[in-house]
Amino acid sequence: MKNQLVKDAMVLTVITLVAGLALGFVCEITREPIAQAQAAALAKAYQSVFADASSFEPLEGFDADEATEAGKASEGNTGDNNITDCQVAKDADGNDIGYVISVTTHDGYGGDIELSIGITNEGVMNGYSITSINETPGLGMKSTEEGFSSQFVDIPVGSYTVTKSSPAGENEIEAISGATITSRSVTNGVNAAMAYFESLGGGSDE
Repeated sequence: MKNQLVKDAMVLTVITLVAGLALGFVCEITREPIAQAQAAALAKAYQSVFADASSFEPLEGFDADEATEAGKASEGNTGDNNITDCQVAKDADGNDIGYVISVTTHDGYGGDIELSIGITNEGVMNGYSITSINETPGLGMKSTEEGFSSQFVDIPVGSYTVTKSSPAGENEIEAISGATITSRSVTNGVNAAMAYFESLGGGSDE
């Protein structure tokens, strides 16, 4: 009986070791393709919000914690947001023409929403691209559609609020019907990116 227990324990140990090695091997061979797919998705998002850019480079000295704090300066930023990255958009001659700022907003109805926002040096927002979202199909997912997202194209840097009715002012964004939480979450993320942009001296005439 004792010998059988020892034998069973050895078999289980071998199975565990083999399974662990196999899992490690699979993770190793899939890590690079996954990283490449993620990089390609980000590159597509950057280009979609800054079509005039020929290339993108990480902002030198970028600090996510400092950027997040700067993003809280917006009066319209009432949510929980983290600015996770900032890319400098460059034209074909290598001149800086603006920024692509990536934000994770934690107030979505279905969880975190990750988006990248393109802003020109003149302080005009090109739009946003959502790179990760888990909102309700047919409701919050409409934040990825043109009907809602078009409200953020060619708008000046500022502080924006969400309204459930037709906008009465230039700084109002009409919410997606039945998805006010998602609408407010995306708008808060945009406000955070705009406040960070202003902290970089963007849009200044000086």
